[in-house]
Amino acid sequence: MSEIVAAVTGGVIGVVAMLLLIGIGAYILRKRFCFSRQYEEFFDQVPPTQNKVIAVDKDSLGANSKDAGMKHVPFIVPPKFRGRDWIGLGNGERIQDDSEPYIAPDFLPRSSFCSLGAYVVGSINPALYKFPEVNEETDFPEGNIGRIWFAVEYELETERLVVSLMKVRNLQFGSDSCNPFLKIHLLPDERRHLQSKTKRKTVNPQFDETFVFQPPSEYGNIQFSLSYNDYLGRLTVVVLRAKGIQFLEEHGVISSAFVKVSFMNHNKLIKCKKTASICGTSNPVYNETFSFKVEHTGLDTASLSLAVFQNAQGDKSYLLGRVVVGPYMYTRGRELEHWNEMLNRPKDLVKRWHSLCINT
Repeated sequence: MSEIVAAVTGGVIGVVAMLLLIGIGAYILRKRFCFSRQYEEFFDQVPPTQNKVIAVDKDSLGANSKDAGMKHVPFIVPPKFRGRDWIGLGNGERIQDDSEPYIAPDFLPRSSFCSLGAYVVGSINPALYKFPEVNEETDFPEGNIGRIWFAVEYELETERLVVSLMKVRNLQFGSDSCNPFLKIHLLPDERRHLQSKTKRKTVNPQFDETFVFQPPSEYGNIQFSLSYNDYLGRLTVVVLRAKGIQFLEEHGVISSAFVKVSFMNHNKLIKCKKTASICGTSNPVYNETFSFKVEHTGLDTASLSLAVFQNAQGDKSYLLGRVVVGPYMYTRGRELEHWNEMLNRPKDLVKRWHSLCINT
C-alpha cells in the first residue's frame, strides 16, 4: 500500500514540475517576441537616410555671441511629432528637415537618444531670460530730487516698530555745503520725531542707523505669559518683566517695585499673590510663576489683575499702574485678545506686552 502512495505522489510532483517549466518557457518567449516588435516599430518610424553630416552653425549656438560663456541649448523633438507645423524661431535658429538626422553639438553629451533620430526645432538663448540689471545708485528718473534706502520691521512680541536707515543718494542741492540729516515721524503724531546724525558736505550720505518706535505708555509696560490647563483646571501666570516704570519722587518713597497678581471672579477677589521687590531700576525683571485653581466653566466670569506697586517706608506702597485681562465681560482690545489666545492654545504659554494705566 505504501508503494502505491509513493508512486502516486511522485507522479503528481512530476506533473506539477512539468507544467511549471512549460509556463516559464512560454513567458520567456512572449517577452522576447514583444520586445522585438517594439524595437522594430520604433526604428521603422525613422526613414532610411544616406550617410549625411549636418553642419551646425556655431554662431547660432552662442559660441561667438556677445554673452560669452553662454551656450544655446537646442530643442529636440521625438520622431512621432514629425509633421507638425512648427513655427520658425529667430536669432539664426533653423528647423531641421525630416530627412536629416539630428547631430548633437560638440558641447552636448552624447546619448542614445540623439542616435535614435530626434529632430531639432530651435534653441534657447539663456540671455533672453536674464533679469535686466538696474543700478539704483546711478540710474535716476528725470526730475528726481534724490533716493533713500530704508527698511521697516514690526516686532510683535515687543510691540516695537524698527526703522533701519541706510543711505541717501543724488540729493539735488545747489551748493557744496550740503549737510543732510533725516527726521522720522510716526503718523499721525507729527509733534514727535526721531532724528539721524548730520552728515557733512555730501549729497550722498551714508547713515546706517536704526530707530525704534515703542507704543507709548505714560505709566510703563509689563510683560507676562498666560496658560490654562483644562485637565488640571489650573490657570498659570508668569510675570516676566516691566519697563519704563515711572517712580514717585516723594519723600520717604523707595525706588523699588513689585507686581501684585489678583485672581477675581465676578469682580470678587479670590486669591492674591505678589513678586519679590526689585530695587534701583525702572526696567525690573521678575520671572516668577503663579497658579490659580479654576474650572473651565468659571473662566467666563474670571479675570486677572496685574498691578505694579512702589515700596514706601514701613508697610506702605503706591500704585504705579495696572492691567486687567479676562473675557469680554471685563476687557477689550489687546487684553481680551491675550485671554482668548490663551483659551485657544491650551497648555501653551502665551506671552504679551501690555500698557499700564491707573484707571482700570
